[in-house]
Amino acid sequence: MSRILHFLVSLCVIIVLAMLVSDNRKQIRIRFVSQLLVIEILLAWFFLHLEIGLEFVKNISELFDHLLQYAACGTNFVFGNMSNKGLAFFWLNVLCPIVFISALIGILQHFRILPVIIRIIGTILSKINGMGKLESFNAVSSLILGQSENFIIYKDILGQISEKRMYTLAATAMSTVSMSIVGAYMTLLQPKYVIVALVLNMLSTFIILSLINPYSVDLQEDLTLVNPYKGQGFFEMLNEYIVAGFKVMVIVTAMLMGFIALIASFNSLFDVVFGISFQGVLGYAFSPLAWVLGVPSNEALQVGGIMATKLVTNEFVAMIEMQKVTRILSLHAEGILSVFLVSFANFSSIGIVSGSIKGLHKEQGNMVSRFGLKLLYSSTLVSLLSAAITGLVL
Repeated sequence: MSRILHFLVSLCVIIVLAMLVSDNRKQIRIRFVSQLLVIEILLAWFFLHLEIGLEFVKNISELFDHLLQYAACGTNFVFGNMSNKGLAFFWLNVLCPIVFISALIGILQHFRILPVIIRIIGTILSKINGMGKLESFNAVSSLILGQSENFIIYKDILGQISEKRMYTLAATAMSTVSMSIVGAYMTLLQPKYVIVALVLNMLSTFIILSLINPYSVDLQEDLTLVNPYKGQGFFEMLNEYIVAGFKVMVIVTAMLMGFIALIASFNSLFDVVFGISFQGVLGYAFSPLAWVLGVPSNEALQVGGIMATKLVTNEFVAMIEMQKVTRILSLHAEGILSVFLVSFANFSSIGIVSGSIKGLHKEQGNMVSRFGLKLLYSSTLVSLLSAAITGLVL
């Protein structure tokens, strides 16, 4: 089957899967979906066949490496250089920096720098995707800050955001990755695939959400994207944001512990009852999707298993599994799988996103928890669409 035919079939499958859970099919705006798809294909070809853009992404990644080093100064002071010894890596190096990033967000907010950035980026992207400025800016902020820290930006307006817009914000956060860990991805995957995934996932999110969760935003409602200036003193504001970041960090920790433990128990239960883990079952379910995306049939089961690993655990575990078989994978399968893996679409992210929001606004966090599985479903479709486009242009 030719690549174009594979792409058309995979596109039809993804659209059908999205339409099955669509809230309002009559409100879908085909023009925006079509133009986003064309832009994605052109950008995928641009990044996969030209070296330009690689240096820019590396520079951004280095900037966040420096920020994490500053965050480590505070962490090491409190925890006695445990991070330098490789102890409690995820807690000290991934979660604790949330407090520092939260403080930086507060400073940008206090000096009214962030609202200006929101207006500029939101206006440009909203012309392309047909969504509100808030949703458009959120796609970029999720990519830069990560799914935990991102919602701190909206701390003061979370209670005003409607359910449909809240779903879009949460799904976007699960569909992207944080620039702060792009450097780590590049040690496990080819850098060009990481770059392609960063760009494609942002646009694929707009396409999938335009199908699953279509709605219109009036200009007056869109004004909620700019936080009102509260007239706080600088240190009053700083204390507030640092405490908010700490709350998010603690709640995310609790959610991760619970979700990962539950997943481990499901795997064990399935293994005892059916003789195969829950993860293994999902591997067989994903293998037809892998073939539809363009993975050769003799590699589809193996690739599908790694895709399922990412869904059940996280992208790092799946990338490590992929490294074990990279030498025997075709270049086409490697590219498709690599792009699929670069996102936060997994079961534990449901807890991270809902926990992050709940730490800032209890009611909105509970609402996000209620449509957690639908969030995972839509963010997985985003990864499938980005992988399908990659398979087309490779």
